[in-house]
Amino acid sequence: MPEGPNVSQSLSASLYERAMEVLPGGVSRNTVLRKPHPLYADHASGCRVTDVEGVERIDFANNMASLIHGHAHPAIVEAVTEQLGRGTAFTMATEIEIRFAEHLVGRSDGFDKLRFVNSGTEAVMGMLKAARAFTGRHKIAKVEGSYHGLYDYAEISQTADPSNWGAATSPVAVPVAFGTPPAVLADVVVIPFNDPERAIAILDRHRGSLAGVLLDPLPHRVGVIPASLEFVEALAEWTHDDGSLLLFDEVITFRSEYGGAQEWYDVGPDLTAMGKMIGGGFPVGAIAGRADVMDVMNPLAETLLFPHSGTFSANPVTMTAGLVAMEMYDRDAVDRVNRLARRAREGIDQGIRSLCVRHRWRFDVQSAHEGHAANELP
Repeated sequence: MPEGPNVSQSLSASLYERAMEVLPGGVSRNTVLRKPHPLYADHASGCRVTDVEGVERIDFANNMASLIHGHAHPAIVEAVTEQLGRGTAFTMATEIEIRFAEHLVGRSDGFDKLRFVNSGTEAVMGMLKAARAFTGRHKIAKVEGSYHGLYDYAEISQTADPSNWGAATSPVAVPVAFGTPPAVLADVVVIPFNDPERAIAILDRHRGSLAGVLLDPLPHRVGVIPASLEFVEALAEWTHDDGSLLLFDEVITFRSEYGGAQEWYDVGPDLTAMGKMIGGGFPVGAIAGRADVMDVMNPLAETLLFPHSGTFSANPVTMTAGLVAMEMYDRDAVDRVNRLARRAREGIDQGIRSLCVRHRWRFDVQSAHEGHAANELP
């Protein structure tokens, strides 16, 4: 990466020179870093974003899948603009928080109650803390390689590789950040993805000590392959018998179906973490699930097990944008997105097949996309 001035004469390069003076690496999130410098957005609308140099691009990322309706959707802009004139945050509750919670709870039979937070990372963190408070246990199990945000206990073994991940029958808990406390490693049990037999054998060694098993039903850093029905059912049965909780990270995958990717399965999680698209383009997170588990955050309970609050949680701007966005993302919209996704996958597969035939390469498309045919994945 460039470290000095005069990288080029572009405005983006000039901005990056300034950024390097005040931001580590010149950015606040590593995902926007590019060589020789990041691209700097100027404005966007729909599926197109224009940078400060005037270059327009089709945006396939939509801020890490958080803009399900694209940029600057007129209905969201209008609603948020009206709310801005009424206030952005209060040390008071608002009706829009209740309306949005009612909408989200109504999208899934597994959602009895819900709490809003400010990011997907915060939602996963709160979900794990709620599981500990409910069960009185401290250990967490998670899938090797799966990403769940920044929380110490959720990020373990996210970047494990053959040099440090240990045996398949006993994966090692590998830290991501330097300085991760050894106690964190001891309290995270790592299991393989889509391998019910090995996963259950590992969990059995920690029976009675786990608060919950954390699972992303379509982990993007584990090949973007859906969790198999057998895998999810095995985890659900094990956690039920053990008295621990099954925890779904649907920060990304909630867009897959009207009620989230958990609709793919006959069994569901006890708690679900959400984020990204439910904020309508604004920072958001939410924890939803069983009423008895969610009530660990109830300050009116005889004993408050998990005190929970947040300065900007359920702020009316996010609540307004989120409700508009999710009301527009109805069952018809979900079906349309999934049809487009299927069309794109089929087209990509056909392109790969044609290329392989032309060059006499061998490529098993069915194996590469195993499990996708059964699920509508946007």
